[in-house]
Amino acid sequence: MALKSEKLFNEMAPILQTTGADLVKKIGAIYHFEILAAPGAEPVVFTIDLKNGNGSFAKGRVGTADATFTMTDDDLIAVAQGKLNPQVAFMQGKMKIKGNMAKASKFTPDILPKSPKL
Repeated sequence: MALKSEKLFNEMAPILQTTGADLVKKIGAIYHFEILAAPGAEPVVFTIDLKNGNGSFAKGRVGTADATFTMTDDDLIAVAQGKLNPQVAFMQGKMKIKGNMAKASKFTPDILPKSPKL
């Protein structure tokens, strides 16, 4: 089963080409996203590097994460589309965060592509 969030992350590549250097200066962190197709499923991991160069995206665990977000595919899409507030998701246990909380708080939904096609 393909994850909707994989398409979302793939759409980050052109964004990083144009605004990646600014994001790297502003954020300076590497994030791992552990995305679950359903609660309890084996996670698929994506890496967003906003610490090096112009930033990059990769499927899989690349480098050492400053923060790791764990959530379901549907919840990540809801956060990206502005339908679910990240703080509410965290408080309701829909999103788990491991690592540096200060770095985690720098990753805001406005960094993610806005894609109504998901």
